[in-house]
Amino acid sequence: LNQYHRGSGYISKMADASPSQDTEPLSKKALKKQQKEEEKAKRKAEAAAKAEAAAREQKAAEEAGDISKGMYGVLPTVQSTERTGRVWTAIGQLTSALVGQRVLVRARVHTTRATAKQCFILLRQQHFTVQGIVYVSDVVSKPMVRFTGNLNREAIIDAEGELKASPEKVTSSTQEDVELHIDRLFVVSDSLPKLPLQLDDATRSRVGGEQEESGPAGFVNQDVRLDNRIIDLRTVTNQAIFRLQAGVCRLFREYLMSEGFVEIHTPKIISAASEGGANVFEVSYFKGSAYLAQSPQLYKQMALAADFEKVFTIGAVFRAEDSNTHRHLTEFVGVDAEMTFKEHYHEVLDVLDKMFVHIFKGLRDQYATEIATVRKQYPAEPFKFLEPSLRLKYSEGVKMLREAGVEMGDEEDLSTPSEKLLGRLIKEKYDTDFYMLDNYPLAVRPFYTMPNPHDPKLSNSYDFFMRGEEILSGAQRIHDPELLTERAKHHEIDLEKIKSYIDSFRYGAPPHGGGGIGLERVLMFYLGLDNIRKTSMFPRDPKRITP
Repeated sequence: LNQYHRGSGYISKMADASPSQDTEPLSKKALKKQQKEEEKAKRKAEAAAKAEAAAREQKAAEEAGDISKGMYGVLPTVQSTERTGRVWTAIGQLTSALVGQRVLVRARVHTTRATAKQCFILLRQQHFTVQGIVYVSDVVSKPMVRFTGNLNREAIIDAEGELKASPEKVTSSTQEDVELHIDRLFVVSDSLPKLPLQLDDATRSRVGGEQEESGPAGFVNQDVRLDNRIIDLRTVTNQAIFRLQAGVCRLFREYLMSEGFVEIHTPKIISAASEGGANVFEVSYFKGSAYLAQSPQLYKQMALAADFEKVFTIGAVFRAEDSNTHRHLTEFVGVDAEMTFKEHYHEVLDVLDKMFVHIFKGLRDQYATEIATVRKQYPAEPFKFLEPSLRLKYSEGVKMLREAGVEMGDEEDLSTPSEKLLGRLIKEKYDTDFYMLDNYPLAVRPFYTMPNPHDPKLSNSYDFFMRGEEILSGAQRIHDPELLTERAKHHEIDLEKIKSYIDSFRYGAPPHGGGGIGLERVLMFYLGLDNIRKTSMFPRDPKRITP
């Protein structure tokens, strides 16, 4: 006869006879998968048991004449059944000005701390928190206090009550001077009881610059964070970081639009590598192949040839570089600007200079709260800049490095260690974290870079740096089709694949220049963070394409 055996979350059919002596043991992979299924089933069973217990408790309380009946519980799934006209108040707006008023908030349960007759609950909405308290009174029952104390962390709830002044500052919340005395509380969306990481651990400060790849107990390492990015992004630090990132984009747009720039959107699927070289992702394209754009560069130039005069774009950029460093991604957000000029490409440099100063001032003056939030977890020196910004020749930078003992040729590009050293030397000499290097060697720049008229080994190109690392690369572009063809051949680029690009300059094209900025790098270096993955919401690098 056969019998059925119930295992951890599954039913398997087994024979009466004992298994064969030579049965193969489970592989490590299969065993790990089985353990995961068992853990998942266990969590599910625990959650079900907890829900069942809560339901029994609530029912028993109701039968016993619970005075809070109907004032707490679990709401049915919101399916847009009706609009009641109720008004929710944002936690960030809960200040002393609202003391004495009844308010309704929707927030996550950050923590709870309960006794028999009262429960403190820290409510979190984005990067704001407020302390709530539920205590036994003539309108709040013990079962309601118990229900509150049993809420799962990260559950989304509606809490309503009177806002009162705190007897003393609540240092654990952003709204230090007030607390919410709750008499109505409903779960809108519950969370699993066991979280993949604790938000308190994920926001713990790492004074001393400890790396996150592996850390002591109580810290959350980088891979765990990124594997569970949805939870990680809920921390107050990450909420602040990505509001700052949005601020960089807003300030970038704001300044350029005030200067008459037009925002454009460029293709990301292209027929040839935009920058030349092999660091490009090839994709199948119907019966042929195409590439993911390494830069919007060619299309910005084509827009200028079409008489748009000043353009900018913000969009994804792809680089197939197997670089597993603190500052490289395979996909990042490119923030690019391009404009025509009348006589000299330094007209472009002047605009870019003022644009960055506008961004830095805007972040400092308009996002002080977010910057302070990030500083609590990631302490760093305030970012320093000059107005106008420091501008040096590339040869001057090389000279400073040579005087510091670095051996390098005149036409050699800066290595990462040399960039960082130069940043320290410039900070010591000029007291600035932001500067430009002008007139790079032609040999280390893309094919469309205009050669320098005074020295054929140099180019009309420049890079911008923050805290000793490059964040913008730009130049005067070649607008003469014959010279452009010659330079493309020099770089061994298939002319047929960039024919439409070169042809766009055959009908009259103005002199022009611009630059490409890495958004994540700008924010990373402004805040003094140690890894670009902290400023990329869902980072892509050679080892990560999820979530």
